Amino acid sequence: MDEGRSCFLHTYHMQMQCRIIPVLTASICMQVANVLFVDTPVGAGFSFSRRPQGYDVGEVSTSLQLHELLIKWFTDHPEFLANPLYIGGDSLAGQLVPFIAQQISEGIEAGRNPILNLKGYLAGNPGTGENIDISSRVPYAHGLGIISDQLYETILGHCQGEDYMNPRNTLCAQSLGTFNNLLSEVMTAQILLDKCVYASPRPGTETDKSAGAGRKILSEEAVIVTGKRVKHPPPRVPLGCISYTAYLSYFWANDALTRDALGIKDGTVDEWVRCHDGDLPYAVDIGSSIKYHRNVTVNGYRALVYSGDHDAIVPHLGTQAWVRSLGFPVVDDWRAWHLDGQSAGFTITYSNNLTFATVKGAGHTAPQYEPERCYAMFNRWILDQPL
Repeated sequence: MDEGRSCFLHTYHMQMQCRIIPVLTASICMQVANVLFVDTPVGAGFSFSRRPQGYDVGEVSTSLQLHELLIKWFTDHPEFLANPLYIGGDSLAGQLVPFIAQQISEGIEAGRNPILNLKGYLAGNPGTGENIDISSRVPYAHGLGIISDQLYETILGHCQGEDYMNPRNTLCAQSLGTFNNLLSEVMTAQILLDKCVYASPRPGTETDKSAGAGRKILSEEAVIVTGKRVKHPPPRVPLGCISYTAYLSYFWANDALTRDALGIKDGTVDEWVRCHDGDLPYAVDIGSSIKYHRNVTVNGYRALVYSGDHDAIVPHLGTQAWVRSLGFPVVDDWRAWHLDGQSAGFTITYSNNLTFATVKGAGHTAPQYEPERCYAMFNRWILDQPL
């Protein structure tokens, strides 16, 4: 799972011909594990409901649906039941992961068949639903020189105990307004990269004066590339931008060859859209996920929580803080982990099989920016080896 609320992340290879040709590039993660990718919640990607009520979903209902999906999938594919099962997700989906793991754990304890061989979970750049997800942006930005000492101290003085998303203190709100303006000057997903035109703006909005013309060009281009008209094409982005892969995803996913390869039935999803920006109901009803992290790990399941160290959306400082708040004793203290003789990040291991790691140079989300380092981390962890 990625992004949580109906967004898709992946990378593509493009052949420069008269049309974009999808080229299969096997995921390196699939060299060490069988991976089941799910379009979730209902309405995301190529998923659909035959009833309008089926699109009225939220965090809890989506998690329960995913548990039910796993039960049905393993019932249909019993040859995989003996395989160790790990649940994984990044960003907002990372908030669902421990909740889903707890649902599976409870199903195992209740003897629900088939018995899933759950071993643990991994959550990358994960949201928790707590204030720390947002408030940690302030010390993170200060440490990187994005905000001044004066603003940092002002926020600390006026915003203590405040909800950073909805501050009641007027001076706090004003200070956070200044903070957000300054933070908007950098690409928060990866602070070292230049800002690019986002690949999926809200309907009816334009990112610059040329966007209208860009839409017209892209609309014409879409017919050439996919053989059909894409109804809601994104604005064209510069080739060097990280979001260019997201731009290509519209053509890849709406290509007839792709739909045929994925077994998409005609008449189900007319057009694949990368992000549903508020046009589908979605209840934020799990609340804090921290208690589920605690519940699952103390029951003996393994957990890997990791963060890109250049992520200003869910900074690693906040993630470290709530991981420490679980109160588990340290088993292997803070140290570097390496790839090809160089540090690839830093890690710490706690009791109850909980590992936290940073990925050097990675943003939000980590695998998108540093796939080789994330693969090394995943491969070692899944094989129960030290990072």
